[in-house]
Amino acid sequence: MTVSRAAGTGPVLARALRILGAFSADHPAMTLSELARRTRLPVSTVHRLLAGLVEWGALERGDDGYYRVGLRLWEVGALAPRGQGLRERALPFLEDLSQITRENVQLAVREGSELVFVERIAGTGAVPVLTRVGSRFALTLTGVGLVLLAHAPVELQEEVLAAPIDRFTPCTVTDPATLRHMLADIRRSGFAVSDRQVTMDALSVAVPVQDGRGTVVAAVSLVVRHGSVQPHSLVPLLRTSARAISRSLAQPS
Repeated sequence: MTVSRAAGTGPVLARALRILGAFSADHPAMTLSELARRTRLPVSTVHRLLAGLVEWGALERGDDGYYRVGLRLWEVGALAPRGQGLRERALPFLEDLSQITRENVQLAVREGSELVFVERIAGTGAVPVLTRVGSRFALTLTGVGLVLLAHAPVELQEEVLAAPIDRFTPCTVTDPATLRHMLADIRRSGFAVSDRQVTMDALSVAVPVQDGRGTVVAAVSLVVRHGSVQPHSLVPLLRTSARAISRSLAQPS
């Protein structure tokens, strides 16, 4: 009987998660028919599941008929300890770094073969960036991604380097051999530079953040306008911030 209930609820949960996973920065609001197309589920199934998701608060339905992510889902997501706890410990030092440099400050963690930005502070008059809090990016593109990949297990590094790498600009590094050399340099030097890999006007410099056991758990970066500053000159500031965050993480909660 217990097995039967589990078997019956499993597919329903998977379909509900497919609906939630259909929302993205490019598709923040969708109609019933659009959700059915993106999830490749029958309209009747999507309609039934949407009713439950709206009732619980995971989604909201506007007067215009569009569904959007609800505040209840945001509230639950904010409880994730790896993101929220890290963000709370790091935020004072990220704000200091932002005030000193007036540049974009970013904090990211690795989630599988991608990175997730858990904080971003936009600098006054700083170069525009494509990232936002909660967004995912490939590990090979940004400074924080390269740092996290350089300190990831070898098996995951090979998995990432074996997969196709999207080219964002003419400067995007897509050659696995070149990336391997870059990752080795990052481990030796302790910092990463991503030069115009995402947009042609931006450059990022990043360093690792460690927990109390010396494990790299995050990366912090500055994103500046290409040609505005020597990348190496940003490293001492970043290392100071990263060490402060690392010390905060090592303290008992």
